[in-house]
Amino acid sequence: MKRIGSLLLSIALAFTLCVLPAAATEADPTLADTAFAAAQAAQQYGGAQSVQYALWQDGEIVLTGHVGDYSRTENRALTDDILYGIGSVSKMYTTAAVLKLAEAGKLELDAPVTRYLPDFTMADPRYQDITVRMLLNHSSGLAGSTMANGFLLNDPDTTATDTLLEELSTQRLKADPGAFSVYCNDGFTLAELVVEAVSGMEFDQYVQQTLLEPAGLADTYFPGGNFDTSRLAKTYYTTQDTQALPQETVGIHGTGGIYATASDLAAFGGMVFCEDTILNEDSRAATMADEYANGLWPEDDEDSVAYGLGWDSVHWYPFAYSGIQALAKGGDTIVYHSGLVVLPEYHMAAAVLSSGGVSTYNEMAASQILIAALGQQAVTVDQTPRTLPAAEKVEMPAELTQYSGLYGSSTQTVSILVSENGTMTAEGSPLSYYSDGSFRDEEQTMMVKFIEEDNGQVYCWQKAYSTLPGLGQLPTSSYAFMKLPDNPVSKAVQSAWDARSGKMYLALNLKYSNIVYTQALPAAGLATDSVNMPGYMVFDRMVDENYAEGAAIIPGLAGRDWQNITMTKKNSVEYLSTCGGLYVDSAAAESLFGGASSWSTIQADGYARWYQVGPSAAGKTMTVQLPEVGGFAVYDAAGTPVAASWAFGDTSVVLPEGGWVVFSGDPGSRFLLTLSQTEEN
Repeated sequence: MKRIGSLLLSIALAFTLCVLPAAATEADPTLADTAFAAAQAAQQYGGAQSVQYALWQDGEIVLTGHVGDYSRTENRALTDDILYGIGSVSKMYTTAAVLKLAEAGKLELDAPVTRYLPDFTMADPRYQDITVRMLLNHSSGLAGSTMANGFLLNDPDTTATDTLLEELSTQRLKADPGAFSVYCNDGFTLAELVVEAVSGMEFDQYVQQTLLEPAGLADTYFPGGNFDTSRLAKTYYTTQDTQALPQETVGIHGTGGIYATASDLAAFGGMVFCEDTILNEDSRAATMADEYANGLWPEDDEDSVAYGLGWDSVHWYPFAYSGIQALAKGGDTIVYHSGLVVLPEYHMAAAVLSSGGVSTYNEMAASQILIAALGQQAVTVDQTPRTLPAAEKVEMPAELTQYSGLYGSSTQTVSILVSENGTMTAEGSPLSYYSDGSFRDEEQTMMVKFIEEDNGQVYCWQKAYSTLPGLGQLPTSSYAFMKLPDNPVSKAVQSAWDARSGKMYLALNLKYSNIVYTQALPAAGLATDSVNMPGYMVFDRMVDENYAEGAAIIPGLAGRDWQNITMTKKNSVEYLSTCGGLYVDSAAAESLFGGASSWSTIQADGYARWYQVGPSAAGKTMTVQLPEVGGFAVYDAAGTPVAASWAFGDTSVVLPEGGWVVFSGDPGSRFLLTLSQTEEN
């Protein structure tokens, strides 16, 4: 039995409230008006450069539209044939591809992955229990996302997929396979490899032949495919940038690499999951099953996450309030965002894509389009705003103070204090105790409880309703944190990690085309607190002097992407590896030579060459003669990029004092450098 206590956690709502344009509040808007207003709202909330949308109904696209601009500098119209990266909505193509193979009798969903990928091994014997189904419902137990070189610019390299089996061979699982569903990108990259192994075809080719062509989808593509890349919506790193990024190429195609128009994506959702054209009835029903409920999950499942096979939710809101099954999948790359919502019962699907923005807003916009379309058929969807169940402030049972302690997710830790005066405090204002055993804020916009699960863990459960005018309301009901158990370690282990606290480690194995170079200094940092968090390195628990792993065993989203860390040393230089990335202690970086000319050569190991800008080079203009294969980037002392040759064509830059310079390329690539005094304006 589950024992429910109460606890309060100060957690900000996931959405920001904004004022919707007046057009979205007009009385009795038409379907087209509603769609346009919803797209405007999604653009406004997320700061998107452009938004494109489409509605599929009963076998055809019945509505398309767009808001925003194609480019910030080019005189080109934004049209409905512009392409966008659909990110993780690509997982639904992988799901459909796997089910096609199952229909043909070529694989079984509940067979072990090792049957189809005999080279798949891990440093954990439980991997042999991972089934194909578990890859699709996120319950494999894999750590999460091994894709250091998964997001590139103008480079269709698939190294992130091709090396996954090698990377997994040294990893351990976070849980028994099937124990609970927690979002996992690596599971779908493995599924992509299963499709290739079973079909005997490249993944892209198989999807094209069995899904795209039969469905008549002519505007869906893969990185490296034969299409006009100028049709891709322009993307920008920040809302202030005027120089567009090159084409984003995601090398894990089955996990997040597909491009499409909103029309093609909506038609994919409709043709594949509403009709018999592609998948049979049994396969479609299988994708819509409550897979999330097969393992650990909060009893209150009124949440925007409810995994099926591939789907983020098989009970998407607000449709679930009216007994209408709605399937939803969102996708976010670094620069593109997408939302697909499908109503199988009504043979409808809506897709909303954007350059910049947020996938959740796109999904909510798609929902508003579908609600308006249902209204034309006299079908009403209950959008009555929900509030927390009624309760009153009461005196708190004294035993609830036992829930004070250190809590963590896969990305953060928080100290929670439950006081005898009936309040719970985390990192914000105190929450007060209520008669239903919850802690709530004064406005009662959210509630939090402590729940002791059957697996022996204590969870901080939160429930809230987030409302965005023009896009509706979305509920959340999930485990946000797990109480971290004491992790006693030896003095030697604690000291080893404490010695690394505050250090910075610079990325070595990121390809020169990696989009990370345009974002910020590609580095990893470590932090410990032996007084308040003994045995922990931020959100990882120390295992020994050189290995720390995730500790948050949480279903849904809060426990995703463990960043297990392994430390090694070679020639007295320390290295850090995590999630497929390799990093070196920044203290090993040389000072950039301040003379008139020099060069830097990529060695046989292919690792990037790092330099710090010292007094002799600071303020000078560095001009770089680039090799045929390679690129460089420069960052100021705060880690902000000031030049990136592959992304922006930079060949010269004024060197910032205390900044960093990195050269990356194939082994043997040589960069010729010329430093000169910078001319004053």
